[in-house]
Amino acid sequence: METLRLLSVGLGLATLAGLNLYLTVFVSGLAIHFHWIVLTAQYHQLEVLGDPIVIIIAGVLYFIEFFADKIPWIDSLWDSVHTAIRPVGGALLAVTAIGYPNPTYDVIAALLGGGMSLATHSAKAGTRLIANGSPEPFSNIGLSVGEDLAVIGGLALIWWNPIVALAVFVVIVLLILWLVPILYRTIRVKIWLAWRKLQQPAHYPEIDQLPSRLPHDYETLLRQIRPGEVNVEWAVKVISGRGKNISVNRDGWLVGIREEPQIIYFLAKKFFGDIALALDIDACKVEHESRFLQDDLIIWQPEEKWKRLFVFDRPRNPVAAMVAKTLNRNISGIDTDTALSSPESLNIDKESDI
Repeated sequence: METLRLLSVGLGLATLAGLNLYLTVFVSGLAIHFHWIVLTAQYHQLEVLGDPIVIIIAGVLYFIEFFADKIPWIDSLWDSVHTAIRPVGGALLAVTAIGYPNPTYDVIAALLGGGMSLATHSAKAGTRLIANGSPEPFSNIGLSVGEDLAVIGGLALIWWNPIVALAVFVVIVLLILWLVPILYRTIRVKIWLAWRKLQQPAHYPEIDQLPSRLPHDYETLLRQIRPGEVNVEWAVKVISGRGKNISVNRDGWLVGIREEPQIIYFLAKKFFGDIALALDIDACKVEHESRFLQDDLIIWQPEEKWKRLFVFDRPRNPVAAMVAKTLNRNISGIDTDTALSSPESLNIDKESDI
């Protein structure tokens, strides 16, 4: 039981270090130095955190992080620098808390502590990167304050009951690992959109028509849900956004064909199976919206209040605008200029998922 409690304290500190290493060390050091908590004999090795030099260094670094963590993009840069620092710091905290002279325990504590620190750090860095897609700073400030409060609350929980704290932290880490694929796709897309925005031209070139070349494997995928003659009218690369029955942040193609101008197709590849959706846009409205990192193509259905969202990188603003214009022209009974200016919601009547 004593070993389990020591391991719980070590892994708990490591998990919180993934969120904010310096605040974890600073608050723990203050609590030990001023005897807000009394260390029993088995935790004597943590007395090093209460050393004034350790407290001062951790406090200065936390002071810097306090401001860096609340500025959009500066926080992501700070997180990238700490991708190695936080897991290593978490591993050291875990080893220090265990305090066993047996090297086997040190290695186990280091591996588990570093892994839990890396998990929480990855979740923090990924969430910040997603939040930086919006130019306003308030979400970053809110997230930063919430993380600091979580660290302080987590430390209080550790000192109250380390075993309960470990159970809570393990559940959180498992949840993070379950969300890793979604988080990875989101981070990858945000980085790519940010990079493409840096390449945004000063003036968008005019285009007369949409590209019509569709890669062979995607054309094969299209024929699986559209047998018979298929003549591609236009095909553009997009990233899927939020919408009914569409996985978010999937790279794919949006395709229109001559035979059915009021039906568009979204085609995407993934590790386990492919995505092929036929989207009936009859009686829908289409809007093109320029945002900070991207251009959104939004398809709305007024009565059903559902929508589909497809994302274009900023340099392809003319392509997104042309797609919206083309779709509105193909929708019977809807004036193009009116449809471009009125957002509502979308219903997909005709679709299939492979």
